[in-house]
Amino acid sequence: MFTWLGYRTARHRWWVLTLAGLFTVAAALWGTSVVQRLQGGGYADPDSESERARVHAERVIGAIGPDVLAIYSHPTHTVDDPAFRDAVQRALATLPRGDVEQVVTYWATRSPDLVSRDRHATYVALRLVGDKEAAYERVEDRLRAPGLTVQLTGALPIQRDVETQTSADLARAEMLSMPALLVLLVVIFGSLVAAATPLAIGGLAILGALTLLKVLTLVTDVSIFAMNIVTMIGLGLAIDYALFIVSRFREELDRQPDSAGDSAGDDVIEAVARTVATAGRTVVFSALTVAMSLAGLLLFPQMFLRSIGMGGIAAVLFAMLAAVTVLPALLAVLGRRVDALRLPWFDRSRARGERGLWYRVARSVMRRPVLYASVLTTVLVVLALPFTRVSWGWVDARVLPAGTESRVAQERLQREFPGNVTNPIEAVVILPGPVERHQAALGEYVQRIRALPGVTGAQVTGARADTARVSVRYEADPTSEEARELVRRIRALPAPAGARVLVGGQTAELVDLLDGLGDRMPWMALFVGVVTFVLLFAAFGSVVLPFKALVMNLLSLTASFGALVLVFQDGHFAGWLDFTPTGYIEATTPLIMLVIAFGLSMDYEVFLLSRVREQWDLTRDNAAAVAAGLQRTGRIITGAALLLIVVIAAFSTAGVTLMKMVGVGLGIAVALDATVVRALLVPATMRLLGTANWWAPAPLARWWERYGLRETDEPAPRIPVLHGEREPAQG
Repeated sequence: MFTWLGYRTARHRWWVLTLAGLFTVAAALWGTSVVQRLQGGGYADPDSESERARVHAERVIGAIGPDVLAIYSHPTHTVDDPAFRDAVQRALATLPRGDVEQVVTYWATRSPDLVSRDRHATYVALRLVGDKEAAYERVEDRLRAPGLTVQLTGALPIQRDVETQTSADLARAEMLSMPALLVLLVVIFGSLVAAATPLAIGGLAILGALTLLKVLTLVTDVSIFAMNIVTMIGLGLAIDYALFIVSRFREELDRQPDSAGDSAGDDVIEAVARTVATAGRTVVFSALTVAMSLAGLLLFPQMFLRSIGMGGIAAVLFAMLAAVTVLPALLAVLGRRVDALRLPWFDRSRARGERGLWYRVARSVMRRPVLYASVLTTVLVVLALPFTRVSWGWVDARVLPAGTESRVAQERLQREFPGNVTNPIEAVVILPGPVERHQAALGEYVQRIRALPGVTGAQVTGARADTARVSVRYEADPTSEEARELVRRIRALPAPAGARVLVGGQTAELVDLLDGLGDRMPWMALFVGVVTFVLLFAAFGSVVLPFKALVMNLLSLTASFGALVLVFQDGHFAGWLDFTPTGYIEATTPLIMLVIAFGLSMDYEVFLLSRVREQWDLTRDNAAAVAAGLQRTGRIITGAALLLIVVIAAFSTAGVTLMKMVGVGLGIAVALDATVVRALLVPATMRLLGTANWWAPAPLARWWERYGLRETDEPAPRIPVLHGEREPAQG
């Protein structure tokens, strides 16, 4: 099938390129507007208790919590001065009534919670109606009061700032990564023309993924963070696949007689067909492993996680399609001109030499496999140890850069106003009848809450029909373990007779998120592990290699998780990376890293083992096959990893700490995988396992011989053994 695809793509190259051009124009005009349809938030599980509490309270009583908080302050006047009050009320009087459902002020309620401790500041809580984002845009400027300092925060301002910062981060990442990628590609390929092809495929992959995301927004909600993942994965993998395809095309072209010069003669068409049949098959298989890893995120109900999964899968699939159709067509047009504008010092024959650096590295490692395996495994385990003391937390305003107005205002609320006034624990009490008939039972329940350790206040803040909302204030930070334990204690309290209680609020959402992630994580790990195992067996005909690959990936991933704790939880290098350490790791970040890094690790595993298997089928010499496979892929894998790290590093400059965390963590994971694991640990363990690397039970072995996926249907030319070379020792 792949040979057929290669021939058809090469012979109909102009049709393929024309269709790709038309698609690119359409995607640029229509698909790039997807950002206008993407959403913020999406962290809640629709079936969680906290989400059910929110939905029920909003339906019966009204929304829990305000949408916008406006802090008004003056350096000399206090809230008791008439001039202060009049300035605020004049601003509030200009608000469009159709956008604002409720306005809560100190002067209307006389609540001390709404006034700062020095009485020079107060905040106004607003609840909006209709399209709240559009309503916020209309009321934002009208909230400004002449003569007073005004700072806006709350759910909508923070969400808007996150979306704005995310878009700015994406533009900056592209601006930083593109020039660096072009320079590195020129150095790796040694030719300006060859270096341009991966960037073209990367751009096509990103546009295709954005177009698919826009289609998805027509039927479901998609998070704004999917944009970053599309760019990171789409550009990174497209460059990886293009690097693999172009390198193999050059190799195949060198084997063909130069019968047609620079035109797409039989030699070029044959080289394209052979490239798609070999490297193209590996690219498709590799993309499937990455996509199936990302599919693990679809098992989670949170829109945020599902969006990242969908965006990643879209990017992978378009990168794969572009690499096995558009790129071969482009190579058929370029032919031997793919090496045009070559760097004068670049010697391609030396770069692909059969006895090069990577061959010597593999032979060196395989002479001391026990030493290398034990030392490297110990290093990875030591790097992973900090992960044993990880503390889980939740996103708040501190994910935004210092100085962002919504973050500054939120921190001011926590510093100058009574604690937890903006994020109490909310107990939604659903009584067996109207609230008025059950006041005594409701009062007893509120008293039981007040008696809990850590509670500083509890009162009914809303009641209608059969539902009452009890707001609970407490001493601890909303994301702390103490606050989470308080949520559990409130949930453990007996409800009033005949009633049921749903506990919500920010802290309860965190409790439900952590519980939900813990419940589904084993299923995701099982799904990804089983699917990867099956795909690797189908590719290499061994049950040992998939198991070894899973163990290797676990080692490198946990090592990168340990680094994440050191940097983002403990705050090391916070100044260099420009973020505010919170003392915990946002709970979904390791999960996102897990599926992406696992897929990328398998990407490199497939690239390496495909060539090792090719040589093993020819020689049945395990050590020679490993050395030959590493020599043929080491430079490609290292170059691909370096290019991917450049893309990821650009996202490490993100202003939103969540994306910065993903970028740093993935950069460390890719670097460890491409160097320590793929170049050193894999050769050492494969040398120790010997022929057992290729073992499978007889029935499975027979199935693979008949149906298994191979890099090529014909064995590759055997690398000659130098006279006098000895088989490496195993000790």
